[in-house]
Amino acid sequence: MHAIFDTGPFAPCPSPFNLAAHVLAHAPRLADKIALAVVSPSGADRWSYAKLQAAVLGTATGLAQAGFQPGDVVLMRLGNTVDFPIAYLGAIAAGMVPVPTSSQLTAPEVALLLEGLQPAGILHDTAVPCADPAGAQLVDLPALHSMRSLPPAPYHMGAPDRLAYIVYTSGTSGRPREVMHAHRAIWARQMMHQGWYGITEEDRLMHAGAFNWTFTLGTGLLDPWSVGATALIPAQGVPPEALPLLLKRHDATIFAAAPGVYRKVLGQAQPLPLPRLRHGLAAGEKLPETTRAAWQAATDTPVFEAYGMSEISTFISANPQAPARATMLGQPQPGRRVAIVDGNGTPVPIGSPGTIAVSRRDPGLMLGYRNAEEDTKLRFAGEWFLTGDQGHMEEDGQIAYHGRDDDMMNAGGYRVSPLEVEAALLAFPGLREAAVTDIEVKPDVRVIAAFYLADHPLDHAALQAHCETLLARYKQPRLFTHVQALPRNPNGKLSRQSLRKEFRLNK
Repeated sequence: MHAIFDTGPFAPCPSPFNLAAHVLAHAPRLADKIALAVVSPSGADRWSYAKLQAAVLGTATGLAQAGFQPGDVVLMRLGNTVDFPIAYLGAIAAGMVPVPTSSQLTAPEVALLLEGLQPAGILHDTAVPCADPAGAQLVDLPALHSMRSLPPAPYHMGAPDRLAYIVYTSGTSGRPREVMHAHRAIWARQMMHQGWYGITEEDRLMHAGAFNWTFTLGTGLLDPWSVGATALIPAQGVPPEALPLLLKRHDATIFAAAPGVYRKVLGQAQPLPLPRLRHGLAAGEKLPETTRAAWQAATDTPVFEAYGMSEISTFISANPQAPARATMLGQPQPGRRVAIVDGNGTPVPIGSPGTIAVSRRDPGLMLGYRNAEEDTKLRFAGEWFLTGDQGHMEEDGQIAYHGRDDDMMNAGGYRVSPLEVEAALLAFPGLREAAVTDIEVKPDVRVIAAFYLADHPLDHAALQAHCETLLARYKQPRLFTHVQALPRNPNGKLSRQSLRKEFRLNK
């Protein structure tokens, strides 16, 4: 019996279609209902569905009046505020192609993105690092704010397979790759509603992430709005220790966060009474069983984990109707076709390890990597898109995660290329060679560590300051170690797995 799990076809996306129109389809019926509350211990900034839709469609009008055309690519350099989802949906409503990026990126990192992206415009909050726009039209935050009061634009409808937005993912080349997604991606996310969230119109979902993180954008905002639920987002600067108070005060029924946030919340006094909370959602990195058990004990609610990636979002998960067994991720969501395959793309027997793969016909799968046709082809084998992550499937379809088959690092839920970090380190005077990897510094906590060759140990504070100027915070090493040699395999290739082993042995 081969490791293939097919939950049956998913309803086709209607045509014509627009992602933003789908997200806000309930707005006319639920005009006075709170769509979004930005919450803090001192209060909340509330947005009704009517106010949210007016702001989105006014922004669509303003972008069109600014000269942008359907299909134009616009880079988003906005902060962790409500401006982010409004601008994102406004651009899509008008048929433009927004590119959300983390506000943590430095100016040199943004310059690298601009070089390949060549956007028609940049939506820019001057408090967020940017780079020379190189001919792109700048739209600042005051201009975006003024657009919200403009008359509403009609939704730009079209084929569901046309390009809707681009997100970045780190690749093994060390250069971020542009992942192109179609408007139909939001339609496909309905498979998560049943297969992971268990969400309904009556829910109040709090996501602990920043507005400008794609995990927050999808799970914390677009999905709740697309079913008419209420989204709760902590205001910028709210610490993790304040989250239990906010969850209780705002009657949150579902909580979503990266595993690291769960660990920080659990560092407080126990138990955590949250009477309205039904369950939690975790994604971004593997959820440790110890964290899952500790949350269950503290809140008397389960956490349902999901596995996915930038190219398809989540497609394997546990949910209230089908919890995962211990050590398992869950099973393919309703409407998915998933397999465990060998190096040729052939499904392996049940129980055998291999590469986690999803059907290339999945409606949530990316259109491809922009301007990287060969890279796109390498991710496919026959009918399968290859994730690059390893696992095995059991007879009931539940899947265990075995880890990555490359050297990609996972820092707080972000996938980070070691080559990108190493390139930044090599610009430091006196440093000859560098290798970085993620290491476990204590149970269930991993950080990026840098190992380097130099004539003598370097000033680690200066190295840290150097990295802060070139790399987003989540990409910066937290440990620096001067070594006499870097481990290599017989072919001379750097062995980052050996670095991890050496670190464990020398602790």
